[in-house]
Amino acid sequence: MIKYSFIIPVKEINGYIRQGVPEILKMERDDFEILIYPDEITEETWPKTRQIATGRAGPAQKRNLALRDARGEILILIDDDAYPKKNFIDILDADFQDESIVAVGGPAITPKESKFRERVSGASFLSSLSGGFPERYRSVGKKKLVADWPSVNLSIRKNIFAEIGGFACEFWPGEDTKLCHDLLLRKNFRILHDPGLVVYHHRREGLWKHVRQVSAYGLHRGYFAKKYAATSRRWKYFLPSAFVLFVVLGAIASLLIPEFIYFYVFGWAVYLVALVNAFIDIYSHEKDLLITLATSYYIFLTHIFYGIRFIQGFVFTRELKSKLR
Repeated sequence: MIKYSFIIPVKEINGYIRQGVPEILKMERDDFEILIYPDEITEETWPKTRQIATGRAGPAQKRNLALRDARGEILILIDDDAYPKKNFIDILDADFQDESIVAVGGPAITPKESKFRERVSGASFLSSLSGGFPERYRSVGKKKLVADWPSVNLSIRKNIFAEIGGFACEFWPGEDTKLCHDLLLRKNFRILHDPGLVVYHHRREGLWKHVRQVSAYGLHRGYFAKKYAATSRRWKYFLPSAFVLFVVLGAIASLLIPEFIYFYVFGWAVYLVALVNAFIDIYSHEKDLLITLATSYYIFLTHIFYGIRFIQGFVFTRELKSKLR
């Protein structure tokens, strides 16, 4: 019998799929299937795997098709550029033994085989002082209940997924945040965070792609902080915007009030100390000095662009309509 269904939305069959599916198949079990949702199917085949054509559609729409197609009672939501650790399903077995657990999430770790710029992008999130939530990017801490978790590594009972109506298709990114919001408010369920439930997730290669991604996250999180406060109005999400306001308003104040320059310089000193602490956190994990140093401009630009777009979403965006990239 099929207990688990891997749900993988993708625009087209790509190199990540060709790497990830064989990695999933290394799990020596017969109780899972793999459903891949490309726009158009190819002639490529893998054991235990079905390709299901969707036409042009967003990731949320593709994942919702699992309600129609999946045979498993547990849906394993995973991105096309990610693949699970070999003991992944064994850990889910243990977590889902508790009937009160309806969803489980775990960290998405940058693979060691990734290229240098991918590793720099991933490393920039490893410290709480740079990315805010290191438990999403490395195995750290203990099991705990959380209100929000990204769909790159999120498993959920199919019947609960159906009860809340699946993903809200008008959002991307952010559809996973809305799903978690619905779990909490409509069903009073939280998600179990298990640090041992690991997937390996390729990052955006290059600074521009990294900045575009975090900018989209900032816009959606700002809008969600306004509209879905229960899961998104957390102080950590506001910090990058506070930093942006400090940079801009502090510079203006220093020009208008010369004495203010001392406070402005002190503020920058505090930020630099925080960066140094972030570098120590990152190096303790990566053990690579070059990658750690290269994260400096990634972290700074992440704070700036996320902060600006968060303000846009929180203050100026009345209705957010996501577009396929």
